[in-house]
Amino acid sequence: MLANPKQILNDFKAKNQATFAFNTTDIVTTQAIIEAAVETKTDFILQITKKTLEYKGDVEIVNLALNMIEQRTPKNLKVGLHLDHGNDFQTCKHAIELGFNSIMIDGSQLSYEENKNLTKRVVDYAHKKNIPVQGELGTVPYIGKHVFEEDDDSVWDEYMTDPDQAQEFVEFTKIDTLAIAIGNAHGFQKERSSPDWERLEKITQKINLPLIMHGASDWTENKIKQAVKRGVSCFNIDTDIRVAYISKLCDLFENECRMDDPRKVMQLVKRKIKEKVIQRIKTIKKNEA
Repeated sequence: MLANPKQILNDFKAKNQATFAFNTTDIVTTQAIIEAAVETKTDFILQITKKTLEYKGDVEIVNLALNMIEQRTPKNLKVGLHLDHGNDFQTCKHAIELGFNSIMIDGSQLSYEENKNLTKRVVDYAHKKNIPVQGELGTVPYIGKHVFEEDDDSVWDEYMTDPDQAQEFVEFTKIDTLAIAIGNAHGFQKERSSPDWERLEKITQKINLPLIMHGASDWTENKIKQAVKRGVSCFNIDTDIRVAYISKLCDLFENECRMDDPRKVMQLVKRKIKEKVIQRIKTIKKNEA
């Protein structure tokens, strides 16, 4: 059932556990994610980015997601619908109007003061609608936008979340969750050779909010375990899903697929995505055992 993402994350945080936020781009991906969550009995967050809203038609994909959550999930399984990487006030406002019950305002590409003020403006508006807000402090790099020639802590320092600044940011903006940067990276961007665990511990000591880890598609079971131990409540997964989607299509075409029914093709794609989502969920379940 559709549930408040803030409550979902607070529940995991209270148990010193974590869940995933999975990105979807279409009906096949949404079906696969939901089926995997139902099969594993896992509360989670379904995410849609601004780019996907523009690509698929915002009303159509949001209504699809809401209908599938309502129709395909049992009442004892909690699912949130979250806007991922909204980067301006109007996008966040529109997302709330569309039916998202959680939004992210990503001001990480702005100066600290600009980020802080924009985030507060979004929070002030969203909280009047009882919608929780995720902010981001520090920068989780993207390939093509950020280049690291060597694994040098001094290079990474300017991108990672400052613990003292995080405390001020949270107190000023009143956000509900915080996306952090400790050497993690989006997509295929090179990450820091090891996450800055000491920095994460300091952030956890200074703020009492669920912490969100973006760029977690390639994180190993041990890294996830270490992050949860130090206070991370949610890991965002997008690249893993897109790679599973595209690689399965490529496999079918490379093997001279002769299917004359696209439904059969997409059923195989859905199965591949579902397997990947279940695999990621199991990395969390193992840590709960």
